[in-house]
Amino acid sequence: MIIDCHGHYTTAPGELQVFRDAQIAALKNPAAAPKAGPAISDDQIRDSLEKAQLKLQRERGTDLTIFSPRASAMAHHIGDEATSLAWTRVCNDLIHRVVRLYPDNFVGVCQLPQSPGVPAANSAAELERCVRELGFIGCNLNPDPSGGHWSAPPLTDRHWYPLYEKMVELDVPAMVHVSASCNPNFHATGAHYINADTTAFMQFIQSELFKDFPTLRFVIPHGGGAVPYHWGRYRGLAQDMKRPPLAESVMQNVYFDTCVYHQAGIDLLARVIPVDNILFGSEMVGAVRGIDPTTGHYYDDTKRYVDALSLGAADKRKIYEGNARRVFPRLDALLKSRGR
Repeated sequence: MIIDCHGHYTTAPGELQVFRDAQIAALKNPAAAPKAGPAISDDQIRDSLEKAQLKLQRERGTDLTIFSPRASAMAHHIGDEATSLAWTRVCNDLIHRVVRLYPDNFVGVCQLPQSPGVPAANSAAELERCVRELGFIGCNLNPDPSGGHWSAPPLTDRHWYPLYEKMVELDVPAMVHVSASCNPNFHATGAHYINADTTAFMQFIQSELFKDFPTLRFVIPHGGGAVPYHWGRYRGLAQDMKRPPLAESVMQNVYFDTCVYHQAGIDLLARVIPVDNILFGSEMVGAVRGIDPTTGHYYDDTKRYVDALSLGAADKRKIYEGNARRVFPRLDALLKSRGR
């Protein structure tokens, strides 16, 4: 079985954006506030997926996508806490509808209703709703709700601990995933995303977070940002700071996906990062949608790169399925209940 750990609903029907535009307009003109959530039919959902994610699943040979709202649209810096909560619930409910329509193809991961300056604890209720009521198996955690200004405390600060306590209670991991950048210095997908991945890993090295939460688990997407490429730097920094070796500390709790869009990058990831810490992911129909002229294939067809790795069948099975089941135990239980 091939499990894609990183998918977003980037092809959601246009009515979702119409709702969001009205919500944003209401920040200046309350009379423009939408009276209800977006009116989206099941047929519209089917149409949005059959021509995109489902089509690509079939063509590329993947089985199940761990699916969440579009990351760049979370935009936690827009509006206030009430704005974020309303938007988050609409997005999560739409993911739930996708999963109900296609239970064999998708499983949900939730957006959190974060907002700059608001306690992380305030996101715990939505996480619990999504896990216990909607059957979701994890969440996306934005380490920078300010949208590129990095005003939030580090992920290792006690500011985040109430949310981590809920994650541990529910036994769900988080993917560390920023959203859109309102800072023109940082292109969202080309800089801000990769900066956040790298920053999160360094924060984990510097902290005692995993002593406080030994079962807490994070997926750092986009192949871990710059981390694999600079692996010696991070090993050396940990050593200089008298921190434990990475294999004994951070890498017991942190995992990377394969959203790296060229063969040499995947080859490096698999040489540097232990195979037990790599989850297959594509983020297809996402940040990079074009065809690589040097190969003739889509950049985000990451299965081709993993297939080409010089790894044995058992190790590839870990990347494609086993590690995802271990990192997302609710997914493992769900699949076993269905005989998968």
